[in-house]
Amino acid sequence: MTNTEPSTEAILAHVAATAADDEALAAARADAAELGLAVPDPATGELLALLASLAAGAGDGADGRGPQAVVVSPAAGVVGLQLLAGLPEQAHLSCIDPDTEHQRLARAALAGTPGRHRFLPARPLDVMGRLAAGAYDLVYVDADPAELLAVREAAWPLLRPGGVLFLAGSLLDGTVGDATRHDRATVAAREADAELRGAADAVVARIPAGPGATVLRKLG
Repeated sequence: MTNTEPSTEAILAHVAATAADDEALAAARADAAELGLAVPDPATGELLALLASLAAGAGDGADGRGPQAVVVSPAAGVVGLQLLAGLPEQAHLSCIDPDTEHQRLARAALAGTPGRHRFLPARPLDVMGRLAAGAYDLVYVDADPAELLAVREAAWPLLRPGGVLFLAGSLLDGTVGDATRHDRATVAAREADAELRGAADAVVARIPAGPGATVLRKLG
């Protein structure tokens, strides 16, 4: 019998060819490409919209606030639009990146979108500790492998029970599983992977989204 199972590449190509990128998202992707910024592929973008929708829907809404999400990424405009595709109009998005040009692009990408957005040009680990604890539904972080565990520690208190932490690129295209790799980034990502997958206070999934991501849903 012939194996007709589609390859991962074929699936990703199909999603990319059929994904519904609007003008704002296409423009944000183009701006990010000009600066050489990595952005989530269309399949990951669809996943982010779904996770945002599920995380926001799981909140009880007792305090009357809209859903809140944090994006820590140089390409916050692209990621923000992907998350907003799954969030209601009253959502509040906080974009964190120390580079003012990156923040300018995020402002341009999110201009005219519903909800409230704020842009925090600061080092993520410095500013995350000042955000409100237990107030956020989803936190997306694109971090250096050496900072993955520090980011998890800083982001975790921000999430309400049921909230989602998305650590983009945490699996380094699978090199975490290559025992012959001992470079700084791989060792750091491997150590973080071992600790994150053993988290007792979360449901953890490691998924082939982009270069590989770790997703944690907070129990409580």
